[in-house]
Amino acid sequence: MNETLTLILEIIFWSALFMVFYTYLGYGIVLYALVKLKELFVKPVKRVLPPDSDLPEVTLFITAFNEEDVVDEKMENSLALDYPADKLRIVWVTDGSDDGTNDRLQTRWNGKATVYFQPKRQGKTAAMTRGMTLVRTPLVVFTDANTMVNSEAIHEIVLAFQNPKVGCVAGEKRIAVQTKDGAAAGGEGIYWKYESKLKELDYRLYSAVGAAGELFAVRRGLWQTLPEDTLLDDFVCSMLIASQGYKIAYCKEAYALETPSADMGEEGKRKKRIAAGGLQSVWRLRKLLNPFRYGVLWFQYVSHRVLRWTLTPVVLVALLPLNVALLWSGHPTLYVVTLALQCAFYLAALAGRALERSGRRSRLLFIPYYFLFMNLNVFRGTAYLATHRGRGAWEKAKRA
Repeated sequence: MNETLTLILEIIFWSALFMVFYTYLGYGIVLYALVKLKELFVKPVKRVLPPDSDLPEVTLFITAFNEEDVVDEKMENSLALDYPADKLRIVWVTDGSDDGTNDRLQTRWNGKATVYFQPKRQGKTAAMTRGMTLVRTPLVVFTDANTMVNSEAIHEIVLAFQNPKVGCVAGEKRIAVQTKDGAAAGGEGIYWKYESKLKELDYRLYSAVGAAGELFAVRRGLWQTLPEDTLLDDFVCSMLIASQGYKIAYCKEAYALETPSADMGEEGKRKKRIAAGGLQSVWRLRKLLNPFRYGVLWFQYVSHRVLRWTLTPVVLVALLPLNVALLWSGHPTLYVVTLALQCAFYLAALAGRALERSGRRSRLLFIPYYFLFMNLNVFRGTAYLATHRGRGAWEKAKRA
């Protein structure tokens, strides 16, 4: 093989390998080191809540579509929150629901919550936008109907807002994994534990990079109306606030508990939509790609999100054919080893998939399977985005 071509292929191969490593492990290592270095010189400020009489009014904002099965549990959970009842407003926006969601709210829970409904379903983002025009409290806490929030959550979120530089608070998402649950539960749980740690470190360095819709809060005055076809409303909303110079606080003491996807097929629906939304978000938040304007936030955003949703899945797929091509170069031993390691990884992923389909689990084999599963869904998400332009409603994934 021509030496110049071999050199080019080698540079591409090792750059691609480094990018995959950096995206999923290296950034976490660098982030941890930077946080430790920062905290040698800057100590975190401890803040305290004002007395109950001075606490701000808060709206608990629940967007729901056909959630009849969880209405009672969600209302019981919401009313049990440890926050002064006269300062907490519970709002449901149930646009398009045609099951018993509205009847349930208006009978059993009449007077306990405000319900906004219109027959036409336009998607979650449109429902949020309509509902926000009717909210008057200074702080708004968004949560999904099928997630249960810990009793101290509102207090902890309000505490985070005592920092005037904080414009959004991201709660922690936890997956309720039971022994009987399948691979989807295990994979989702592992992923969110790692993701939660990254978010915590992101905030300790400067700002969390986005929020998850299961539980997050905003200052109402910073809310920006989003296009109705926005797929990741939680992420885009929070990053628009960050783009205004405010921080996204990460509050692990405020968490939402959610059951996992029923199986990997249902998990695939979620991952496909998230991947499509990620690509859409990269374009709509393209102003954040300016390192001179956004500095540390740019570094965090690109490292934590942009690479995962754009380049890294592509170079991951390219590593195998690049490796095969390099076997014809002048360093066959090295590239035999790298090819063997890649083949072992893919075989482990296939074994993990086979075990999942048979109803058995192996954490060791499941990690490579779920890793590939996430990255391949970026390509499915690309196709989804191309064929669903202008549509903000999606098919809900079934939960376990």
